[in-house]
Amino acid sequence: MTSGFPVGDRFKSFGFAFNGLAVLLKTQHNAWLHLMATLIVVALGVALQVSRVEWCLLTLAMSQVWIAEGLNTAIEYLADAVTLEQHPLIGKAKDVAAGAVLLSAVGAAVVGVAVFYPHLGATPS
Repeated sequence: MTSGFPVGDRFKSFGFAFNGLAVLLKTQHNAWLHLMATLIVVALGVALQVSRVEWCLLTLAMSQVWIAEGLNTAIEYLADAVTLEQHPLIGKAKDVAAGAVLLSAVGAAVVGVAVFYPHLGATPS
């Protein structure tokens, strides 16, 4: 019996995904800002020894920002492949996608404050 999705093809799909992440980091200024924020959050989480649940919340928040940025970039590339001319519907699609990134970043910041504030405001015993 043959598999419908051979192991070699599975490895190729991971290669495509890593290539997409490389494109994101090489071409998007905001991706670098997200990377810096991710590194700061991870460093703070380790330094402050946040709980398992807090790690889960932070990971979900960071992931949603990365996902939104990736989808925003994909929409921009697809729209530019259709036409480089100004089109009101393409402009609206790009604006909505950018707004989604902003909403996810604000949400992640709220999660970060909710998780880190008690650790930073705690007095030593």
